[in-house]
Amino acid sequence: MTELATTAPITKTVTVGCDVDTAFRVFTDEIGTWWPTEMHSVHKREVRELVFEGREGGELYEVNRSGEKAHWARVTAWEPPTRLVLAWHVDPGRAAPTEIEVRFEPTDAGTAVELVHRHWERLGADGQEARDGYRSGWGPVLERFVEAVAAR
Repeated sequence: MTELATTAPITKTVTVGCDVDTAFRVFTDEIGTWWPTEMHSVHKREVRELVFEGREGGELYEVNRSGEKAHWARVTAWEPPTRLVLAWHVDPGRAAPTEIEVRFEPTDAGTAVELVHRHWERLGADGQEARDGYRSGWGPVLERFVEAVAAR
């Protein structure tokens, strides 16, 4: 049972009232407008900007007020405006990255955005604790994304 809980992916889906192109752009290019850096970042309240390099092999990172860069992820798939995959490696103390896949699908109400965070087994004994933290954290993070789209 523990192995299943550790390796089971986290899946979260939200719907935003805009077209797929806009949803993808806000999620990536405008991540600094909605990501809660005060709670979910390396430098917390010292974050000056978030950079999302929109290409396969690109990086997602934060820059603090003194110009120090903190790596979050590497882009492993870039298929605008419908899909992206990240090798997620925010915690420098962890040996291996997990993986986040985000899909953008048109719906009658706008765009469904599905986030799947997987490969917790790569973290070994720390996988379950990390997964538990992200399971409770992704909901509020994605709610900020929904609010940012609604405010446009």
